Amino acid sequence: MRIVTGVGEGEVLLEGEGDAGLVVVLTHGSNGSVDAPDLLAVREVALDLGAAVARVTQPFRLAGRRAPGSALKQDAAWVELVGAVRERWPGVPLVQGGRSNGARVACRTAGVVGAVGVVALAFPLHPPGKPEKSRAAELRGAGAPVVVVNGDRDPFGIPDAADAAEVVVLPGENHELRKDPARVGAAVEPWLRRWRSTVAPVAGP
Repeated sequence: MRIVTGVGEGEVLLEGEGDAGLVVVLTHGSNGSVDAPDLLAVREVALDLGAAVARVTQPFRLAGRRAPGSALKQDAAWVELVGAVRERWPGVPLVQGGRSNGARVACRTAGVVGAVGVVALAFPLHPPGKPEKSRAAELRGAGAPVVVVNGDRDPFGIPDAADAAEVVVLPGENHELRKDPARVGAAVEPWLRRWRSTVAPVAGP
């Protein structure tokens, strides 16, 4: 479905049951799509756990741009998009996440949208070759527990264990996390199960 925000249209692909006990919202990187292998791996795990999944294409990408522009405008649009998703599952716990730039958005807005957790794939800790320009504050200030999954060859750096609730480093992977997407899903699965297990409906007699 298309959703009009203050900075243009975004697109949301919805999957899962209407009575899901958990909603997982995922988004792309600056120059990527919601069909990135690592996002699809997380999607598959979430659906297997019975969660509803929304893959969100942000307005700048839907318009064909490769850069998100103003972080304030990007975050404001994201909050609108997530709000539209939450209307479908009112009161259901939300985990949001994304890869690269999308992971940054998910961290920056987690507190605003009331997410119970954040999945940060290939979090770009700093621009390549510029470790002094750290973005660790976005992880620490998320306002919700964050699980980070990065490759050990990522030129954007690897967050420290002190920066997030959990940091998983995958050997042999770079920023794309496409060498073995199943490992990404396996790394995130316990995290999603944690939230799913706390909100699963109680079985009847």
